[in-house]
Amino acid sequence: MNKSKSLLWALLLPSFLLAQQAPEPYGVLPSERQLRWHEMETYCLIHYTPTTFQNKEWGYGDADPEIFNPTKFDAKQIAQAAKTAGFNGLISVAKHHDGFCLWPTSTTDYSVASSPWENGKGDMVKEFMIASKDAGLAFGVYLSAWDRNDTRYASPEYVTAYQKQLTELMTGYGPLFTSWHDGANGGDGYYGGKNEKRTINRTTYYQWKDKTWPIVRQKQPMAMIFSDVGPDMRWVGNEKGFAAETSWATFTPQGIDGRTPVPGDSDYSTSPSGTRNGKYWIPAECDVPQRPGWFYHEDQNSEVKTPNQLFEIYLKSVGRGANMNLGLAPMPEGKLHDNDVKSLAAFGRKLKETFAVNLAEGAQIKASNVRGNSEIFGTANLLDDDRYSYFASDDHVHNPELEITLPENQEFDLIRLRENIKLGQRIDSVNIEVLQDGDWAPLAKVTSIGSTRLIKLDKPVSASRLKLTLYAPVAPALSDFGLFKEFDAPFSFDNDEQGKVELTADQYAVVGSKKLARAIDEDGHLQVSLKHAAREIIFAINAPISGLGYLPNPQSGTKGTVLKYEVFVSEDAKTWTPVTSGEFSNIRANPVAQRIDLRRVKQKYIKFKALENVESANISGTFVFYK
Repeated sequence: MNKSKSLLWALLLPSFLLAQQAPEPYGVLPSERQLRWHEMETYCLIHYTPTTFQNKEWGYGDADPEIFNPTKFDAKQIAQAAKTAGFNGLISVAKHHDGFCLWPTSTTDYSVASSPWENGKGDMVKEFMIASKDAGLAFGVYLSAWDRNDTRYASPEYVTAYQKQLTELMTGYGPLFTSWHDGANGGDGYYGGKNEKRTINRTTYYQWKDKTWPIVRQKQPMAMIFSDVGPDMRWVGNEKGFAAETSWATFTPQGIDGRTPVPGDSDYSTSPSGTRNGKYWIPAECDVPQRPGWFYHEDQNSEVKTPNQLFEIYLKSVGRGANMNLGLAPMPEGKLHDNDVKSLAAFGRKLKETFAVNLAEGAQIKASNVRGNSEIFGTANLLDDDRYSYFASDDHVHNPELEITLPENQEFDLIRLRENIKLGQRIDSVNIEVLQDGDWAPLAKVTSIGSTRLIKLDKPVSASRLKLTLYAPVAPALSDFGLFKEFDAPFSFDNDEQGKVELTADQYAVVGSKKLARAIDEDGHLQVSLKHAAREIIFAINAPISGLGYLPNPQSGTKGTVLKYEVFVSEDAKTWTPVTSGEFSNIRANPVAQRIDLRRVKQKYIKFKALENVESANISGTFVFYK
């Protein structure tokens, strides 16, 4: 090479290298295990313990292991139903709050080893693990920190046993994609027969950071640790399955009154949205049951979520940069109900058909600026199948425009965007316009993109040209653009089970309160506000009933929600006989309709007494009677 060419190359080399240089990462970044988790997008959580056989939502820890004897247990049916629905993983609730272990642990006798199932020789966690593997699903475990059976609970000895249980699960079931730790800690329980309330110091008791989570890190380095506050993924703050409209994968956990944020003792106000420029990469997981409750209840067979309801959850979880965790509830016999299976299959078809073809395929995309004018960062990366190849602008261009011309007019109602999150969550917002009659018209504007953003339009749009304007504090790194049309098909359940039949407004009345008497609506529901009701309500009824329903008031938040109750009956409203008492388990996090079974009550009067409410002496909510 002559001197002049060498000099020219020396002058051009810095510009050439700059054109190939990726943008500097922005903010905190996901780990390798978090990247793999984002790619999963969906998985299922299986609640199945003696609580299923008790028809309860949370077990008290007092169930006799003898009742745990499923006659048709079929882990393969459950795993295949999840696979058909398009889910990518399965989590076994190896121990829920009732303390019953689904594997033969060395730490307690309260396990499958003491049950008649498989003559005490079975291992249900292993059965779920094998079924998951056979179905091509990743596998994980849930281990409740709260144990309402173990007499050692609240002592140091229990924590040692809990860490031993975690070690057994982390070493006996192959590679795990998650170790799931619930936030429910302490309270009423059977505790080996002691039937009392126990409290703990949630900040220090479980030794989360010092001794417990390190077990997972050492034994299962690729397992995502879930809790309210991470460290790998966070609770989204509700059990509806929805992340916030603006949802950041970065998050700064906040404690209460200066305490260290830990599972079960944190400020959840920013959990749905995350924290822009937060200290840690802790994306949201959206957990939601397929039925109203997490455990199977026969009277909820007609309330299984439909494919369209599941699709809405998908759009508001995965479509907002989070992951979707759907709770499956096997029947006592050990299989999913036909309604659950059919809905899952139809949801899987809906997902597959909706995203089968990117209607933007073959589009020409012109950018106002391309980083270094290099194809490495060009717009062609937006239409390939690599979620980490990306379009980027020069460092000084923070809001480039992308003009998209489709090969032909297309009708769509879903837009998909992704960032290359290996470089952080960079984009603050995106403005989308569509060309109509020669002018650019607003179509959608969203904040936070992250791993996946799905924008559902109010109605289908037919167009051939769109324009995106990206807004970011640094050069954006957009990796995907897609247009889709939501697939829809008629759906109904084959099993035509009748729902609960309610008393009408003329079949009962409230005794002793004119304000409450006027609060009974035309459908026979008693609407109770905090200012109108004390802790007990007396009803006069003129028809036999089988149950009493209660629904928290969404306008009141959790305030006034009943946690524990007693129910009495009387013929004269003077002498009262108790008929049942109990708790509305998990009602704060999952405020769905609750039912109290009363068998066949024929007395003229019923008294409902709240023993414990949330932040109020008064009751808030809606009551209804069932025939």
